[in-house]
Amino acid sequence: MSIALGLLIASGQLSANNLTQYEFAGELALSGKLRHIHGVLPIALNTKKAKRTLIIPKANANEASLIKGLKILPAENLLEVCAHLDGKKMIKSNPIQFTDTENHYVLDLADVRGQKHARRALEIAAAGRHSLLLVGPPGSGKTMLASRMPSILPIMTNQEAIEVAAIASISYRGFAHANWKIRPYRAPHHSASSVALVGGGNPPKPGEISLTHQGVLFLDELPEFSRHVLEALREPLESGAITISRAARQCEFPASFQLIAAMNPCPCGHLGDPLGNCHCTPDQIRHYNHKISGPMLDRIDMHVEVPRLPIEILSSQTQSTTENSATVRQRVVIARQQQLSRAGKTNVHLTTEDLATFCKLKTKEQKLLNQAANKLKLSARGYHRTLKVARTIADLTGKDQIEMADLTEALSLRQRV
Repeated sequence: MSIALGLLIASGQLSANNLTQYEFAGELALSGKLRHIHGVLPIALNTKKAKRTLIIPKANANEASLIKGLKILPAENLLEVCAHLDGKKMIKSNPIQFTDTENHYVLDLADVRGQKHARRALEIAAAGRHSLLLVGPPGSGKTMLASRMPSILPIMTNQEAIEVAAIASISYRGFAHANWKIRPYRAPHHSASSVALVGGGNPPKPGEISLTHQGVLFLDELPEFSRHVLEALREPLESGAITISRAARQCEFPASFQLIAAMNPCPCGHLGDPLGNCHCTPDQIRHYNHKISGPMLDRIDMHVEVPRLPIEILSSQTQSTTENSATVRQRVVIARQQQLSRAGKTNVHLTTEDLATFCKLKTKEQKLLNQAANKLKLSARGYHRTLKVARTIADLTGKDQIEMADLTEALSLRQRV
């Protein structure tokens, strides 16, 4: 569209002075019609920073109106733009107001029967933004638990929602208004490539980890993913961003996602299952578990066993008495607020200096942690992550100090199952 306007200026039909206060974005058809484009939200954000007015196709107006304080002029064709710039017929700005609602999630934690230990781990993970590995036989409820994680997370702030929408805007699917303020939940198949997961292409496009920014990335059948693919997750798990370098350009996409992973205890899935009949050899089990590298496992904060449920619990006709997502989310929100008021960040992002300030242990608790670290052979990362989980457990009960019960529960969640 800018090229067409340049030609009009060159022909004397428009004045260049009229264009200094505007930014233009859109696809111009041969007929002069302005067509919808992807990536409008990042353009709108930068237009607002430049304190200019954005002229875009009408089909993009709703999306761009998410940026509050930005003046948007939606046009059907190039003639409307020229008439506006020439002062003959001004384009009216009709911004759309989006309403916030909390009734986003159909899946509810109340649907999960039993699995009290796993439900507790899910709540801790949500409160502190910790990563979680669920280990159990097929059909024990691992996927069911993971899919309900977004329903217990705090409602997104406007800033978080804009970040998520901007990433979706430049993706191949584009931004959908129905997803406004809904935390992303993505579960790529284990056959996904490294490029599909972290992003790439020419020009570079965001991958699954960026499309899950501020949301939940669920990796089911974790050992079945290519080791090369899993290793690519190590850096963004720590930094919350991914840099994609190509010969012609370099792009950095945000990737602050919460990882929930699931796996079977062995290739057949029935190791340790009293009702199962595992025929896997020790070598097969060892090979299966070694598909995931030690450094990758070390970056997952909690490892939780999800056993098979007794048939009596599944077949019971009595109404479930388990808490629903709204009840659990209330506790998660309070714990998050406590973390933000104390350190300005969630517990998973605490630095080593922050740990010394906010996670001080009393003598007895420090002695226990030292003994457990030696026995469990915790790395420095594992030691610090255990402290962070203990801090989150204390936050869920409103404690200022990490106590023995908080520390022992955190250590139990750190043991690899």
